[in-house]
Amino acid sequence: MGDACEMLIAGELTLAGNPAALMPKHWRSYDLVVERKGVDAPQRISVKSRTFKKGRDAYVEYNIKDEIFDWLAIVLLPGDGQVGRRYFVVPRSVADARFHSYGPETKNHDKTGVQVDEIARVLHEFENNFTLSKAGQTKLD
Repeated sequence: MGDACEMLIAGELTLAGNPAALMPKHWRSYDLVVERKGVDAPQRISVKSRTFKKGRDAYVEYNIKDEIFDWLAIVLLPGDGQVGRRYFVVPRSVADARFHSYGPETKNHDKTGVQVDEIARVLHEFENNFTLSKAGQTKLD
């Protein structure tokens, strides 16, 4: 599932004008490298995929200290009432600010995350953000 979702994101980014390449299997911290329009340095993207599930036992998480990337791409696969795939591509700084950090006394003190069923609310403007807009997509009424 993870490999397929990485390929989906790479394809969508490339079709949007941001050529993307997969990193070798088990590459540390990020899954794709992309050439972003107007940016000299390659951008690193971490891809997380989850089957949609309602409730508090399904999260997208990453290690805030050890995982190094510029963008977080989330692929939500159909499940628990969600029909079709949904994609969110968000700058790391936005994910860091909007995700929930765990307290220092918890076993997950080095992680940050968001419930799967909260992603569309928390990151709404970054759905289908394959142009890699730092502000996300604006929807027309």
